[in-house]
Amino acid sequence: MTTTSERAAGSRVRQASHHVSQSVFDGSRLRVVLLVDVNDGAQQEFLEAYEQLCNQVASVPGHVSDQLCQSIENPSQWLITSEWESAPPFLAWVNSEEHVQMVRPLHNCVRDTRSLRFHVVRETGGPADGPDAAQRRLQAAPRIGDGVIRHALTFTVKPGSEDVVAKILAEYASPEPKVDDSTRLCRTSLYMHGNRVVRAVEVRGDLLAALRHVARQPEVRAVEEAINPYLEQDRDLNDPESARVFFTRAALPAVHHVSAGNHDERAERAERAERHALYYPARPECGMRLAELLAHHDEAAADDPRNPVLRSTIFQRDDVVVRLVDMRGALEDADPARILGLSDPARTAELTTLLDDAADASADADPARLLELARMEFVTDRRAPDA
Repeated sequence: MTTTSERAAGSRVRQASHHVSQSVFDGSRLRVVLLVDVNDGAQQEFLEAYEQLCNQVASVPGHVSDQLCQSIENPSQWLITSEWESAPPFLAWVNSEEHVQMVRPLHNCVRDTRSLRFHVVRETGGPADGPDAAQRRLQAAPRIGDGVIRHALTFTVKPGSEDVVAKILAEYASPEPKVDDSTRLCRTSLYMHGNRVVRAVEVRGDLLAALRHVARQPEVRAVEEAINPYLEQDRDLNDPESARVFFTRAALPAVHHVSAGNHDERAERAERAERHALYYPARPECGMRLAELLAHHDEAAADDPRNPVLRSTIFQRDDVVVRLVDMRGALEDADPARILGLSDPARTAELTTLLDDAADASADADPARLLELARMEFVTDRRAPDA
């Protein structure tokens, strides 16, 4: 668990620096907003599904409350808001198989949904720095953003098919980066670790609109169909429910991102940075804590001029933790402990105990060996012009 002192220290770092940062590990309250477009004539079915969902989610750790609202202008549009003690318990639930099964009845009666997640920064009832601020679990300082949304998908392919899949994924034609006047696909990076594939995307604008835009492109659809026979989890892209369940299970959300330096420095460094992906296999039920420790390391290291990592994004779901790093210089020339996030002795001991047995033993014996095991195989990295 993150302590109050750790959260306070993180707030002080943000107030004293100008680096871009996003994180689910602030400890502040979370507000989730779900916009729902209900099928014509399905309002009663929707209400029954919502009541069932409410009864189930009420017992989920970290859940505080929820509220259902109906539009006064268009009765087919609904708004569901929920409050959570913090982001990690919500993410643990929303990314679980339990959640996939819970929301099935809801999706049967809706045309479209859109989920938005917000940390509570200010609230009527007292100053943010007052004596009761910690109890109200608000952010002490807003973070600085860069207008980019980061998201990833992960899935596994049948053992023995890795080379074929890598070739298919490496040779696809890049889709048109412009989605609409406000949304643009900036970058897509693909890596593999054994039979696990990770596809990370960077988007300006509306992430959901960008993902739908990409899915409609013939060149992308052809690639998805080509790898279908090699997937460990079956899917039928012509069946909306099958596709939805697959991509729900494949979602690998970004839980932390930090870019060092000011805006001009970041722009200059981005042009000469090397991108690498590292895979941290966590013990069962330890993925969130492992990601949190890596996030604390990256946040503290962001203003260290000796730090070779210019940008770091941590993705986590269950026991899958992936860290995408943009760094100056070659990976082989860097200090393995710094690259891995093991340079803080106070947290390294705990972090290594959260890794699975093989990775834990390698970390104890030699960080260079762990870096070798964690390093993911590069498949392709596509940047849109002027991204």
